[in-house]
Amino acid sequence: MQRSPFLSLISMITLSILMFSCTPSEEKLAQKAQAIHQEVLTLDSHTDTPLRMMRSGFDISKRNDPYARGGKIDFPRMVEGGQDAAFFAVFLGQGPLGPDAYKRVKEQANAIFDVVHQTLEKHPEQAELALTPEDAYRLQEEGKRAIYIGLENGYPIGEDLSMVEAYYDMGARYITLSHTRNNQICDSSTDEGGPLHNGLSEFGKEVVREMNRLGMMVDVSHISDKAFYDVLELSRAPVIASHSNARAICDNPRNLNDEMLLALAENGGVIQMCVLSSYVKDLPANAQRDSAFAAMRAAFPDRELLSDDEMDQLRNMWDEINRKYPAPMATVSDLIDHIDHIVNLIGIDYVGIGTDFDGGGALEDCYDVTQMGNITLELVRRGYSKKDIEKIWSGNFMRVFRENERITGKS
Repeated sequence: MQRSPFLSLISMITLSILMFSCTPSEEKLAQKAQAIHQEVLTLDSHTDTPLRMMRSGFDISKRNDPYARGGKIDFPRMVEGGQDAAFFAVFLGQGPLGPDAYKRVKEQANAIFDVVHQTLEKHPEQAELALTPEDAYRLQEEGKRAIYIGLENGYPIGEDLSMVEAYYDMGARYITLSHTRNNQICDSSTDEGGPLHNGLSEFGKEVVREMNRLGMMVDVSHISDKAFYDVLELSRAPVIASHSNARAICDNPRNLNDEMLLALAENGGVIQMCVLSSYVKDLPANAQRDSAFAAMRAAFPDRELLSDDEMDQLRNMWDEINRKYPAPMATVSDLIDHIDHIVNLIGIDYVGIGTDFDGGGALEDCYDVTQMGNITLELVRRGYSKKDIEKIWSGNFMRVFRENERITGKS
């Protein structure tokens, strides 16, 4: 495979720092981790980077400052961090249900798809749109980033089943069925109003069947526990949880409990570890921060309806809250506790990485894509083999991806 000379330089600098500050045994671990991280295909199954790409002034082809609204990901920093492939989420926040709302959100989704396509067409020397598992391995050899697309929230499908295939044709290879509130497809795990359908709706069942027909992966992150079991009962293909963790380690409804993990393994699916700190570890409460964000949500209740000026106001308020009341953060070690738990419960074949970068994901020592190697380093520290790490970084996810293709006869 071709690795950028710049990556080699960054790796050498990073390694020299580690070697200067480490004991001989730690130095050896760092060298081993660096070698593994450069050799395996590294894939992140969920990032919200298109949200950044929609903003004027953000150039993904150049290195941006993650501490100055520069986001967690751009192509140069993917190279620095040894990140070979990523799913860019076409994310739509949940709004009201009904024909007018579906029309509006469909237009928003199309605009985001267009930006992703146009950006990749503009920078073919750095990255390409990937559509199959094999594309990632080919692009890794060519020294380019493989960019896949996932649709986060089935909301823009509306009640038009043909839109599932339309989004597949636009490049989406998975759909996260819902987001933080219930929609026309299924119940969300975090809707404060409680269930609307008691799991999957009848239309949601049609959506799952259509996704199976197309070879499109069903993403069960964000959906309610009942909807999760409904999907597993119905789906002919293994599913993904593109950015969720283990509820036994961090008791958050966005995570999967042990019974769900066992069912996921029986389905042959995969759960991808999310680095959003509040899904990784129970963190100390900050009443002032919580109050400030509650006021922000009250001031801007329907994000999908905001004008550009209002979105700027919202971002400024968000930045000011984070400046005044910094969020406590979990660590990579905390994240690997989830992997340890899952591997001990269901084995090495059902876990991967889906950061949720640019959607809130960040750890103290994995703040942006340049620090992804710290995940590999901690896995090596805990005794995971190169074969194990390859499975975690991409092998398990690609197995599910291929199986979804296989049941349609496309592989």
